[in-house]
Amino acid sequence: MAGIIPPVSDASKQQSGKPAEKVDYLNLPCPIPYEEIHREALMSLKPELFEGLRFDFTKGLNQKFSLSHSVFMGSTEVPSQSSETIKVPSANYEFGANFIDPNLMLIGRVLTDGRLHARVKWDLSENLTLKANAQLTNEPHMSHGMVNFDFKGKDYRSQFQVGNGALIGANYIQNVTQHLSLGGEVFWAGQHRKSGIGYAARYETDKMVATGQVASTGMVALSYVQKVSEKVSLATDYMFNWLSRDVTASVGYDYILRQSRLRGRIDSNGCTAAFLEERLNMGLNFILSAEIDHKKKDYKFGFGLTVG
Repeated sequence: MAGIIPPVSDASKQQSGKPAEKVDYLNLPCPIPYEEIHREALMSLKPELFEGLRFDFTKGLNQKFSLSHSVFMGSTEVPSQSSETIKVPSANYEFGANFIDPNLMLIGRVLTDGRLHARVKWDLSENLTLKANAQLTNEPHMSHGMVNFDFKGKDYRSQFQVGNGALIGANYIQNVTQHLSLGGEVFWAGQHRKSGIGYAARYETDKMVATGQVASTGMVALSYVQKVSEKVSLATDYMFNWLSRDVTASVGYDYILRQSRLRGRIDSNGCTAAFLEERLNMGLNFILSAEIDHKKKDYKFGFGLTVG
């Protein structure tokens, strides 16, 4: 037998004897919230695009309280049965008040068209947070409200939701390794007599983030973000609904320069978009937004200025 089996070298013994990296299941990090598992992909692929002119001004009255003023002039899309996009000119002014404290955040917005937005975030304890948001409008059946209770554990997060229309939901996400987190959600919409269940997974390292989500409503969402460097990221996502058979995929980039940030994407429908944020001075930012859809003959261009 000694002549058949070759002797094992000392180097092979050292490699085979190298202990594998063990997972300390009692000391896992806390995952990000369930509703934010696609956070990196959304930041790169879905910036806040707009059409027209936007001006935002924020004035701090003290360390906790500030006022904001926003002006928007552009166009609003009107739903139609034809493939072409119908737009009507629109303009509005928005006044806002913000109160930000280490344990309490209050944000309110009121627009000239009668809409009112309110947000509350209150840290009841070190692990329990209350979140609430509401929108009131003159249009019938368009006002809504939602209250969330978020609990943050050592290596897990859970959330309970209550909203108008007899909406009740809950989700839970748990880190199972240093890089992998798994979660699930359930909801019941009493007004529409609909219920659903969903599952999600997220794998994250220093260089990449991969996420997957599936729900009984027919939604399948996949995303992947590759961090090329500290300033450059490449992202892609895939959206599929097995009930309506709608499929959309997109790829994009996120490039952070010394005084600017450039994001762009192109999707499977041929729609391209770009969003540029340029810091002109301390507290002064210039914004350019563009979205081109040749298939629908829809072209959106916008520019804005943010002060404060």
